[in-house]
Amino acid sequence: MSSQHDPAGRMTQEAQLLLRSGRIEEAERAFLKVLDVAPLDLQALNIVGLASIRMGQHHRARELFERAVSANPEHAASQHHLGRALELLGDTAGAAQRYARAAALDAKLPAARLHLAAALEKLGDHEAALVQYGRVLADTQSQDRWINAATTPPALLPLVEHAVRTFREGRRGLYERLLAPLVADYGAAALARVEEALRILLGEAPAHYPDARQRPSFFYFPGLPAQAYLDRGLFGWIDGFEAKTPAIQGELLALLPEGTGSERVFSTTTLEGEYLRGSRGPPSWTGHYFYRNGERRDDNCEACPVTSGALDALPLSRVPKHGPEVLFSVFTPGTHLLAHRGVTNTRVVAHLPLIVPPDCALRVGGEDHVWEEGRVVVFDDTYEHEAWNHSARTRVVLIFDLWNPHLTEVERLATARIVEAAGDLRAAMDRA
Repeated sequence: MSSQHDPAGRMTQEAQLLLRSGRIEEAERAFLKVLDVAPLDLQALNIVGLASIRMGQHHRARELFERAVSANPEHAASQHHLGRALELLGDTAGAAQRYARAAALDAKLPAARLHLAAALEKLGDHEAALVQYGRVLADTQSQDRWINAATTPPALLPLVEHAVRTFREGRRGLYERLLAPLVADYGAAALARVEEALRILLGEAPAHYPDARQRPSFFYFPGLPAQAYLDRGLFGWIDGFEAKTPAIQGELLALLPEGTGSERVFSTTTLEGEYLRGSRGPPSWTGHYFYRNGERRDDNCEACPVTSGALDALPLSRVPKHGPEVLFSVFTPGTHLLAHRGVTNTRVVAHLPLIVPPDCALRVGGEDHVWEEGRVVVFDDTYEHEAWNHSARTRVVLIFDLWNPHLTEVERLATARIVEAAGDLRAAMDRA
């Protein structure tokens, strides 16, 4: 239809041209005229509504945004703007509902989530506000936005600075509340290294790595000796554990033919494609788990009573919902696990090799180790590490996570609380 027979279309084009030219007040007047002939035009309703807010006409703004939402409830910007009008009129709870709807409709509208967090804080729901502040900062800063004043819209800068400050203080308060009982029982001096680790985690202090090869991807605990491979003498249980190798191998061999209890180690094909390579056909890394993400697999443990009993006697790194990871780790012929890093130096990883053909090895921090059946090796997986099976046979090692032997009892307790709380917060942010 030509603009001659579509006056609303012609008027909208003219108003848009004024807007693109930066002639804001003229554009607002033009969009007001658009509403005379097209009362449900979304762009016009929002432009005129925002102009009404700027002029202090909050009731009029609310009416305009309500019309926009009625015309299209799925329009995120309209929901967000209605929330702004409601908040200015004192209806913070109603505003929070609109902000939440806008954020759910359009993840690329971070201002809606930012205003939602502020509204929740005003309503006294500080826990929910912390989650929303964390989510919006993670989303934007991962795109190099809202990092500083230069990357933040001026109109949002005060609220973004408040969000950064509130999230940082809220996280610290969360961890301090969790650690307070330990401070009371053991004293602050016993938790000095924990406090320094917490400062590093919160970005209040830099991490100083004694070995440049070491880089935890999440939680660095200072003051622990940095070694790619740990001395066997640190683990008094090793000889007794190794003596059980024949019985453990027997339980493994009973499982392998049918793959009982086996599952993929990587949860997605994408991750497998990123980290696995194969020189003898498609690579495959599977595991028969005794613990996964800290959850005990009762059926698998019952199927291997000698193995599970021996493991449960060890100082496994137990963190609810996170660790330990304990499994018969199976590489098919030709499988190569590419270099990667672990999350924290508070735990170390042990391997008990059970089936080791020739041309299989582990590399940690650039240092190669050739597995020997029945001989445990313990390493710090925050060093870059990789493993391969270039042979024509299956390779199997028993993998189990242990507490770093240089941690004290209270440091283990504190670490478990910090890691669990951080994971819970991250999960809540992902769900938000």
